Amino acid sequence: MTGRGDSAAPRQGGLFGPLEEPAAASAGAGAGAGRPVAAAPVDPATAALAASLPAKLRLGTSSWAFAGWRGAVYAARAPKRHLSKHGLGAYAEHPLLRAVGVDRTFYAPISAEVFAEYAAQVPAGFRFLVKAWAEVTSPRLHGRTGLNPNYLDAACAEDRCVAPALEGLGSKLGPLLLQFPPQGAAAARRPEAWAARLHEFLAALPEGPRYVVELRDEALFTEDYVQALDAAGARHGYVAHPRMPSLARQRALAPLRGPVTVRWMLRQGFDYQQAKERYEPFDALVDRDPETRAALTAMATEAAALDVEMVVIVNNKAEGSSPLSVLELARQIAQASLAAAPRSTSAS
Repeated sequence: MTGRGDSAAPRQGGLFGPLEEPAAASAGAGAGAGRPVAAAPVDPATAALAASLPAKLRLGTSSWAFAGWRGAVYAARAPKRHLSKHGLGAYAEHPLLRAVGVDRTFYAPISAEVFAEYAAQVPAGFRFLVKAWAEVTSPRLHGRTGLNPNYLDAACAEDRCVAPALEGLGSKLGPLLLQFPPQGAAAARRPEAWAARLHEFLAALPEGPRYVVELRDEALFTEDYVQALDAAGARHGYVAHPRMPSLARQRALAPLRGPVTVRWMLRQGFDYQQAKERYEPFDALVDRDPETRAALTAMATEAAALDVEMVVIVNNKAEGSSPLSVLELARQIAQASLAAAPRSTSAS
C-alpha cells in the first residue's frame, strides 16, 4: 500500500475537470444557478466516457455529502454545510454518477417525504440504492440486552423500510438492500436453518422492490442461501469486503442473472475507522486496488452481455475517493467493452 505522501498516490481532484472554475461558475452562474450547491464543470472526455458505457450500467457512490469532492463533483467553493441537503442535485449532474447509496436508513428509518425530496433532485433515469433499517437484519442490537424483536419481522420491514422508499422514490427506487451484519455463532453453526428463516422473511415482503441481500458472514454464504434467495425472487448482493469471499468466488456460487447489485466497500487489511482515518478528506486515490477493479470490470462486461441492469456503488473506504474510483472503473469497463465489440460483431 502507498501513503498519501508517496508519488504513487498523487492528489487527483481534477480528473473530472478543473479544480478551480471561473468565479462566476462558483458563485452559481450557469448550470445550477441560484442553488446552494453547484456542480463542478465536467471534462468533455469524461462526458464521452460516460456515453460509451453499457446503457444498463449505473455507477455511483455511498452517500454524497463529502467536502473532499469539491472540484471533482461539486464546485470548488461549494459550502460544506449545504452538501447533505442540497448536494444531491449537483452530484446527479455528473454523467458518470447515475446512482447513489442511501446509507442513513441503515441507522434509522426516514419518511416518504424525505425520500421524495431526494427524488425531486435527480433525473428520471437515476436510481437510489436504499439500505434497510439495521433493526430488521440484526439479531441483537448494540447496547441492548436480549433478542431484537424486529429481527426478520417482515411487517416491520414493510412499514419502516419498504413502504416509505416506494412511496417517496417511485420509479427511482433501485435495489432495496438488506445488509446482514455478523449474525453470531449460532447462525454460523447452522447455515441451512438460517437460510430457511431468511427465505420465510423474504417471501413475506411485499412485491415490487428489487430485494438484495448482502452478508458479512462467509459461513452463511452457502448453496442453501442462494437457493433461498432464488425461491423468494431476491438476489445476492455482491460485495468487496474483507469479511466476504472474493467477488470471483461470489460469482461462482451465485452466478449473475437478473439485475445485478455490487458494492465496493472496504479493502483487505482495514476496518472502517482505520480507512476513514487514512483516507479523509476522500479527495485522492491513496491505495489503488486493481484486483477488485478488474473483478468489477469482468462483472460489468458479463452483465452487458446478458443485457441485464447492474448497479455498482463505491465507498470512499475502498481506495480513498469513491468518485475517482468510479472514474477509473469506468475507464476500464469502457476499454473492456471496446475490446469485446469486434468479437460480438464477428459472431453475429
